[in-house]
Amino acid sequence: MAVAEHAVAPAHQGPHPVDARPPLRRLVPLSLQHLLVAYAGMATMPLLVGTALHLPEDRIRLLISANLLVSGVATVLQSMGLKWFGARLPIVMGSTFTAITPAIIIGKEHGLAAVFGATIVSGLVTLAVAPWFGRCLHLFPPLVTGTVIAVIGFSLVPSAAGLVTGDGGGGKGLALAAATVVLVVLVERLAPPAVARFSVLVAMAVGTLAALPLGLFDGSGVTDAHVVTAPDPTAFGAPTFVVPAIAAMLVVQLVNMVESVGDTLAVGQIVGRGDDAPTVVRALRADGAATVMSGALASFPIVTFGQSVGLVSVTRVKSRHVVALSGVLMVVLAFVPVLGAAVAAVPGPVLGGVSLVMFGTVGAVGLRILARADLTEPRNLLTVALAFALGMIPLGAPDFYAPLPSYVRTVLDSGIAVTGIVAFLLNLLFHHTGAARLRKEPTE
Repeated sequence: MAVAEHAVAPAHQGPHPVDARPPLRRLVPLSLQHLLVAYAGMATMPLLVGTALHLPEDRIRLLISANLLVSGVATVLQSMGLKWFGARLPIVMGSTFTAITPAIIIGKEHGLAAVFGATIVSGLVTLAVAPWFGRCLHLFPPLVTGTVIAVIGFSLVPSAAGLVTGDGGGGKGLALAAATVVLVVLVERLAPPAVARFSVLVAMAVGTLAALPLGLFDGSGVTDAHVVTAPDPTAFGAPTFVVPAIAAMLVVQLVNMVESVGDTLAVGQIVGRGDDAPTVVRALRADGAATVMSGALASFPIVTFGQSVGLVSVTRVKSRHVVALSGVLMVVLAFVPVLGAAVAAVPGPVLGGVSLVMFGTVGAVGLRILARADLTEPRNLLTVALAFALGMIPLGAPDFYAPLPSYVRTVLDSGIAVTGIVAFLLNLLFHHTGAARLRKEPTE
């Protein structure tokens, strides 16, 4: 007599942490935490470009609103996904600092309309070459991506220091920034896990309150801001397409794509999903689509935000729904400037202290990825050494490449660009050429 066998169904494991949706009471503050960390970077790019081009304040505000609108839509697309677009990972999107110098140069020579036209073309090129990047993902091993991510993080540390000293707080500002960093550490160390996830938000809130008696809080921007407005891309004229401007922006976009690949792989490894070629291709398509939309709406190239990598790593909150809601909040800020002004009222020393933690964490994530490479191999060690050394030159000596033509400085003045190019080419030379294969010692 045969004995019936009953298969035991596996226990329900629930959704992956990336797909889990926290309850509303946690979802909103966690999303606000992402927004606060990213806002300064999103506002800085259009502010610097607009100031350098001597635009009136109302035009600069339009640039900031457009940037927030596009960044918000791109963040929702990247985190939630739409068929062939979006990594479906907790990744915040925003304008890249890499494009600041080229945008200023192009704007002075050809006008902002040429910047926006070049941005549209660079986004279309990204869409076209995204599948090729996916097929070539083996050319971006941990040796390359880890080095690039590490330099992205560490090269942004001076900008965090600039936030601390920019408000003229002197010793008080330094003390407030230090207290903010210490508070992040204490909450992370002493608070229960449910509270530790909000360590950055807690530090920013307490730091802002502490700034009041120190005279370091300025809320005048809130009272001066319009309650409701709308981005107006027609204020700068229709995009124009100038060949030199397009060439310069394509170089920038190549660097952005390498950065996006590294950030996507880093987040994928942190959350335990999505560090593969199909995810990278979808992420790059979202980058391209967002950049096309950005140029059409009078904004700048859009790329993954390194800060989100640091925040996901620190808080261990992996839900993409958290990031998607932060994207929705960015869109709201684009149409309600008074709310954006309230976010911008967070004192520079507080934001700088938090940014120091975030950027340092991004660098540490890069080092963790880099640790997967065999650094006992002399050629790998030489690759890292040269990529780091050459990538740090623009930070320590900003005028080092001043004698060179502007189109060359577009690349060399970006430490991230130099690091990515050097790491990629040396890895290609040492590990993907016929001569390199012949030189490899036989395995015993």
